[in-house]
Amino acid sequence: MTLRFWLSGLFALLGLALLLGLGSWQIQRMGWKQGLLAEMDARLLSPPVALPASIEPARDAFLAVRARGRFTGEDRLVMASRKGVGAGWLVIAAFETAEGRRLLVDRGFLPDAARDRPRPAIPAEIVGNLHWPDEVDRFTPAPDPARGLWFARDVPVLATELGTEPALIVLRSTSEPAPPARPTPLDTAHVPDNHLNYALTWFSLAAIWAGMTAVLLWRIRRQQAQDKTSA
Repeated sequence: MTLRFWLSGLFALLGLALLLGLGSWQIQRMGWKQGLLAEMDARLLSPPVALPASIEPARDAFLAVRARGRFTGEDRLVMASRKGVGAGWLVIAAFETAEGRRLLVDRGFLPDAARDRPRPAIPAEIVGNLHWPDEVDRFTPAPDPARGLWFARDVPVLATELGTEPALIVLRSTSEPAPPARPTPLDTAHVPDNHLNYALTWFSLAAIWAGMTAVLLWRIRRQQAQDKTSA
């Protein structure tokens, strides 16, 4: 067998090892993601507790909480859309607890046609989950408060705008008799988990690579045999 044969075989083995390694890595990532989603589900659906005295994003993300107080009538609308409904807004409102704390509450989705309906101050007991959405990147337009245009739930900026703590409660339920918006509770249904598909893709490529390599090495050996016969 010639040097060409051995070099081709070595190159094939390295490529196969790389593809199999990528597939195995995606399997590991799938296990990690499923564990993360299970932990999120457990926190999202757990019985609500009182608001922590000091709220910390790293510790309290997705924590289910209950609070009694009132919506102050102050809010900002963040552009959004819903399948089957179309364009609309997420109502991010200031909520003042019975203890005098002020927090942000995502009251839910409001169709565009209902944008100008009154949303007056009203007492309420709410249940929801603490959340700090990661919705701002370099492509996100800056908010335009003068026109009432907000493009992301930027918690620190909205908290400054409405004079609240930098914490957002995404509403699950409210005692209001006629909520102005439809609550959109947090869930894990829309968290992407494509690692199995990625793994199958890499393993499929590894199988194709192995098949093509086998054909290549067979052709090299056949050509060598023909060269020997010709000689």
